[in-house]
Amino acid sequence: MTNIVVISSCLIGTTSMDADPMSRLDLTPWDLQLLKLTPMQRGIFFHKPQFDQSSLILRLKNSFSRALDFFPPLAGRLAADPAADNSLFYFLDCNNAGAEFVHADASSVSISDILGSKYIPETVSDLFPLGEYCNSDGLSKPLLGVQVTQFADGVFLGCTANHAVVDGVSLWHFINSWSELSRDSATISKLPVFDRWLPSSNRLIPLPPLDKIRYPPPPLLARLFHFSKESLGKLKSKANSEAGTDKISTLQALSALLWWSTTRCRNPHGEDEEVRILLAIGARARIPLPEGYFGNAFNGSSTSMSASEMLERGLGHAARKINEHVAAQGGEAVVKTVESWVRKPVLFGGFPPPKRSTVVMIASSPRHNVYDNDFGWGKPIAALSGTIERFDGNIKLYPAAADGGIDAEVCLAPETMQAMEDDAEFLETIFM
Repeated sequence: MTNIVVISSCLIGTTSMDADPMSRLDLTPWDLQLLKLTPMQRGIFFHKPQFDQSSLILRLKNSFSRALDFFPPLAGRLAADPAADNSLFYFLDCNNAGAEFVHADASSVSISDILGSKYIPETVSDLFPLGEYCNSDGLSKPLLGVQVTQFADGVFLGCTANHAVVDGVSLWHFINSWSELSRDSATISKLPVFDRWLPSSNRLIPLPPLDKIRYPPPPLLARLFHFSKESLGKLKSKANSEAGTDKISTLQALSALLWWSTTRCRNPHGEDEEVRILLAIGARARIPLPEGYFGNAFNGSSTSMSASEMLERGLGHAARKINEHVAAQGGEAVVKTVESWVRKPVLFGGFPPPKRSTVVMIASSPRHNVYDNDFGWGKPIAALSGTIERFDGNIKLYPAAADGGIDAEVCLAPETMQAMEDDAEFLETIFM
């Protein structure tokens, strides 16, 4: 974004150097498998506060430091101890080296310049701190960075968080807690739990030295599609009716629609190829883990079928496929997946993008508490992701700011996006 100017940047640690006695947190298999991926970038827009700029930044800096008192690992760094055969044991060093806080000015730009754009501009990358980043860079770079950008008519708060340290649940837990403290709360409503969950083998997992090859993404377009509560209700009913069941949830029906529609727009002639949907299977409720568990707690899982099968059998079949797959991912299955990974660790990422994608990944969650984050001058009006995680088929789901609906942030190859925008069946579902 050419009209953004960084005013200041600093590292902020916990308010109290001995806010928590912990010094080290071991990384679990869920954390380790993400070391080669990019961090998460999540951000929220606000209307312009009535108080002055200096008061705003001081309020946010002070409450940010207080929030780190409750989440000291986010002020630390990754570290590694040597193991046999040139391998390394990665862990979290809670050394209070600091999280990054950036103050930026974009006062010549309005929020509508971004939210009113048909496609999410590539330049939103300028609204998030820490730059080009791989999770393993947390050995030397901050694990968390926040950037407060002041627009002509509002404020954007962008967070870049190391995905080998937190998942979406833990990141929004931190943001929720920070907003509470920014409203002058003496404490936070839900404390994080730093106990580590490890499978029955209960051992540390050594990993070989990590390469840091980054492949430039192909041309992509990202766009927000809004699904109202009413349209989602009709979509759920349609999916269940076509599948001959009543077990398909709203989220499963929407995921099926996005998978089915993307496949149809990529492959209108139903050429014989496997198409796959990747899902994050949450482990917190399935194992179960303590309320407030800090870190990553999900298994990447997928199901697939041939493109011709999907196009012949339609939305209900895709929804049933997702429903049956998710239903099979109980607590025992989640644990078995982790134990299998421990026996043969494989890290996500590090591969060049395919010439033509046949994958859809559903990320983020409309269940995250995005719109209760009042930092002292009102609740957010919109949410947005950064560009660092983009790939063809990456779809992030957010709760809508109003009406109980869901916003889908869809990233596709330009020709697929154009086909989706012209696809009558997809558009009918949005406006049904």
